[in-house]
Amino acid sequence: MIIVMKKGADEADLTAVKKKIIELGYQPHVIYGETRNVVGAVGEEQGKEKLQALLLMLGVENVVPILKPYKLASREVQSQSSEVEIIPGLCFGGKEFIVAAGPCAVEGREQICDTAVAVKKSGARLLRGGAYKPRTSPYSFQGMEEDGLKLLAEARDMTGLPIVTEVVNPRDVDLVAKYADVMQVGARNTQNFALLKMLGQLDKPILLKRGMSTTIQEFLMSAEYVLSEGNRRVILCERGIRTFETATRNTLDISAVPVLKQQTHLPVIIDPSHATGHASLIAPMSYAAAAAGADGLIVEVHPCPEKAASDGPQSLKFDDFQVMMDKLRAFVQVADREMA
Repeated sequence: MIIVMKKGADEADLTAVKKKIIELGYQPHVIYGETRNVVGAVGEEQGKEKLQALLLMLGVENVVPILKPYKLASREVQSQSSEVEIIPGLCFGGKEFIVAAGPCAVEGREQICDTAVAVKKSGARLLRGGAYKPRTSPYSFQGMEEDGLKLLAEARDMTGLPIVTEVVNPRDVDLVAKYADVMQVGARNTQNFALLKMLGQLDKPILLKRGMSTTIQEFLMSAEYVLSEGNRRVILCERGIRTFETATRNTLDISAVPVLKQQTHLPVIIDPSHATGHASLIAPMSYAAAAAGADGLIVEVHPCPEKAASDGPQSLKFDDFQVMMDKLRAFVQVADREMA
């Protein structure tokens, strides 16, 4: 249910409503608006009619059922688009189109530091890099783990770029959170609900990738797991879905961008590298993402893709990334966005 507070309702009224919601066995989530506040009451569907009693409380204007199964992610609860702040002055979901770039995996100090300098020069606002790598084969490179996190932190100190890196296992959440500015949930963990719940208890941005066989509703329900634990700083990432097509690694569902924008207030970005699997396709899919209304990109860039420990074929070289970023600005401008 959504409890709509009256315009001018004071903090005491809001506190009383929150207390009553808890007494009724539900969890209150306040969304503060410019003219009035609303409170989402989240919990068991059965028996939610008892929340209608809140209509009798001071400061309450209306009690409205939430029709979507994802409550807090829905535009029914919050019609205004959310902005997720990474660091002061850097937000996903605002006017600026944000690009995160870097290698699939951290392989060494020179590799990650050189990449950080190069992508920042080209206009990237975040550095991406995997310290933990969930791989299909147990014999593939699994990442440098904490040593990789330390190298990412070193590259951040050198360039000032916030870092986004993947957390794979619930037991590693606290360790990764110690280093990362943005915690990434990969496609294979989209429905790892134990992990999502733990991330929901952090005060850190969560970049949630869509599973390769996940529907839009299932994707938003995964976001709901994080939101329901209290963490509102969720960024959605479309990274391609599995279809019968073999010409590309996955099939980029570019229509997911406007669909998600209609369904949820959360920011939406695109990963054209995992979506296509081919470096030559990254630029056109990045332009399409900007035109479709995405809030940004996460792109794989490597100093020497042919020697990369993982995902070399879908990684851009420094010069190619620079060319793409230069051309991308025109598409971003047409979409009424800005790039720094």
